[in-house]
Amino acid sequence: MGLIERFRAWGHPNIRARHRTTLMVTRDPELTPRGDCIVAVGAEKGLADLNPELREAARKKNARITLILEAEGLSFTVSGWGDPRLTLDHPRDIVVRRSRYICPRTLMIVADKAACDIPEELRRTLQRRIPIWITIIVENS
Repeated sequence: MGLIERFRAWGHPNIRARHRTTLMVTRDPELTPRGDCIVAVGAEKGLADLNPELREAARKKNARITLILEAEGLSFTVSGWGDPRLTLDHPRDIVVRRSRYICPRTLMIVADKAACDIPEELRRTLQRRIPIWITIIVENS
């Protein structure tokens, strides 16, 4: 199954989850309605806090990365690719990107989904101040 990391974040009334190219989880406890890529706040971890073995595996050329959001029995899965250029050292944020753009906040690139793809029922659930479980899986071929 690969390397797995699971941690908790929280919902927030300002979560819009409408961004077409990114999805973000942040350690920051608050957000404004302008943060339309953010799907969870108050996360227990940023990229820099992830297991070093998982971070190393994500930097492999053919690393397949999956992020799963779970809240109140609903889930959303997004998959993409790692890259040797990933630094995975941002202290607060974890960003999933449909593009190939890489910065310190990037977890994966060429993702198959973004925030706007989250089903409406889960989107409404993420707007409540409830626990959201984040699971990151890295598999190398």
